[in-house]
Amino acid sequence: MTTYTNPVLNADWSDPDVLRVGDDFYLTASSFGRAPGLPLLHSRDLVNWTLVGHALERLEPEAEFRTPRHDCGVWAPALRYHDERFWIFWGDPDQGVLQVNAPAVRGPWTRPHLVKAGKGLIDPCPLWDEETGDAYLVHAWAKSRSGVKNRLTGHRMHPDGTEVLDEGKVIVDGDRIPGWFTLEGPKLYQHDGWFWILAPAGGVETGWQGAFRSRGFFGPYEERIVLEQGDTDVNGPHQGGWVRTGTGEDWFLHFQQRGAYGRVVHLQPMRWGSDGWPVIGDEGTPVAEHGAPGLPPQPPAAPATDDDFPGGRFGRQWSWTANPRDGWATQHSGDGLRLTCVRSADAHDLRRLPNVLTQRLPGTPSAVEVELTLHGEEPGARAGLAVLGDAFGWIGLQRGSDGAVHVVHRFAEAVAERERDADHPRLAPEGRVRLRIEIGAGARCRFFYDTGQGPRPSGPVFSATPWRWVGALLGLFAVAPAGTGHAGAATFTRFRIDSL
Repeated sequence: MTTYTNPVLNADWSDPDVLRVGDDFYLTASSFGRAPGLPLLHSRDLVNWTLVGHALERLEPEAEFRTPRHDCGVWAPALRYHDERFWIFWGDPDQGVLQVNAPAVRGPWTRPHLVKAGKGLIDPCPLWDEETGDAYLVHAWAKSRSGVKNRLTGHRMHPDGTEVLDEGKVIVDGDRIPGWFTLEGPKLYQHDGWFWILAPAGGVETGWQGAFRSRGFFGPYEERIVLEQGDTDVNGPHQGGWVRTGTGEDWFLHFQQRGAYGRVVHLQPMRWGSDGWPVIGDEGTPVAEHGAPGLPPQPPAAPATDDDFPGGRFGRQWSWTANPRDGWATQHSGDGLRLTCVRSADAHDLRRLPNVLTQRLPGTPSAVEVELTLHGEEPGARAGLAVLGDAFGWIGLQRGSDGAVHVVHRFAEAVAERERDADHPRLAPEGRVRLRIEIGAGARCRFFYDTGQGPRPSGPVFSATPWRWVGALLGLFAVAPAGTGHAGAATFTRFRIDSL
């Protein structure tokens, strides 16, 4: 590989931050209300990435995340290495600044620790000054919780990362910079005798990447725009992290908002100009293709998507839409994911269900397939394959009041409070079906089913939609109407995503 093409992670790895330790690169991203959260990716060349685990098994307080809170939870984490430990700081807009840490990237990770309590504290980033022993923390503000935004607040922090040591000071006020708005997502560094803050502004769809520098942490800072769209098709190129390779090359990883696909990750070359400021991309605009980092060649790799569910276990690429409970998935001796038909008063609306197992929507045209068998005997028990955003569509099986199993295809608009049929139900004599969703350009989805006579199309085209901050998700689920007693289960086998 002599060149690479952006995006290097073509799915919703939102708000990425990157770190090098030795010859290894690590990346984490926002996971909002899904569990497990704080995904951990690994690379040796900054282009080919694999998912190696998660730093957060469950969100806390646990009771608050028993039901879906799709745009809450883990916002914009910062990944750092200090004192022979990995550290991740993030902001929960309803709780404050939290952190976890571990001796190795695969754990064990500590439980979340609240560093600074408060509403609207988001996008924190720590810095340990290895020369002085001082520690600092910077964070942004969410106006929806705090009433303020467009400013960065700095603190002295205890070197053990457990608490801030002062009331904090606004160290960059975006309202005082002509034309700047929605300043957020700061990443804090030291370089060449300066404190540096790399932070985006202007909003996720149309914004830019800023750089700030000061001789002292508390300012005053001078600013410059260092990456913006220009005449490229990369809208809003910003919010990410700087990393230096072992050979001294500088690179910047950032996201691009792509609607239902979420925030995909680009890799930009970076250098320090003769005036001491960073120069990112092609003189400040994103590159679509570029010479690869000067690192040992690696085999092509990407985060896993396919799954045979050996022993009933699911791979790292899956997360629940809320903290999981015992009994949702059953381990067994064979292959296949066996999901319990969880009874719920919200069976008519997938957006409210905590027991949907999800992974990211692929950013290129793809076909998603899975085989499904419905074992649930309860009338109304159902299971299926979904495309889930603030609008959703799904296709699967449902047990009728007459005991028969039907293929059903349903959807709900963003403003709808319950789903409705996208096509007429069809009999599934064996209670089994092969499901397929073809995702074309613009995240337009076509649904298919196969009960043994070959694939048949179902319903009209459904255009996937994002959540407020999150791209659309693929989901597997099993559910039954509210009631008492066991409602049965469903088995999913041979989940595949192939390029179209």
